[in-house]
Amino acid sequence: MDLRKLKTLIDLVSDSNVTELEITEAEGTVRIVKGSNTGYAQNAGIQTIAVQQAPQSTPIAPTPIAAPAPNEAPIAEVSAPTHSVKSPMVGSFYRAASPGAKSFVEIGDVVKVGDTVCIIEAMKILNEIEADRAGTVTQILCENGQAVEYGQPMIVIA
Repeated sequence: MDLRKLKTLIDLVSDSNVTELEITEAEGTVRIVKGSNTGYAQNAGIQTIAVQQAPQSTPIAPTPIAAPAPNEAPIAEVSAPTHSVKSPMVGSFYRAASPGAKSFVEIGDVVKVGDTVCIIEAMKILNEIEADRAGTVTQILCENGQAVEYGQPMIVIA
């Protein structure tokens, strides 16, 4: 099943009163259960995905910055807001399509929305992860082959 289609189904279950959704296609069956603490499981070829609602974050007021003293030079550097590309699933993080191949992104690369930034391997399926925001890659937080969790930040884009 296509990663985008799977993500759409997860969002559909998260935003509705539906507690369980099962889809059968030629590639197999996917079952999405809302509010389950079972995590990921595989039973007789059925992939079960637990959808948990993320707690709503409270906006944080910006910290006031004191004006520099008259004899101090003003600070010219202003940090740009950053965005983390988070893992949409549990799996193994890979920077390139195959061992020895060129990495999808390096620190300093400019990416646009839809550019592939990494691959997550889950249950022997390679899922391309795309940038959901345009900007410059400032950090790569995961090592090649590292296990990642759902929602774990992998790449920082400024």
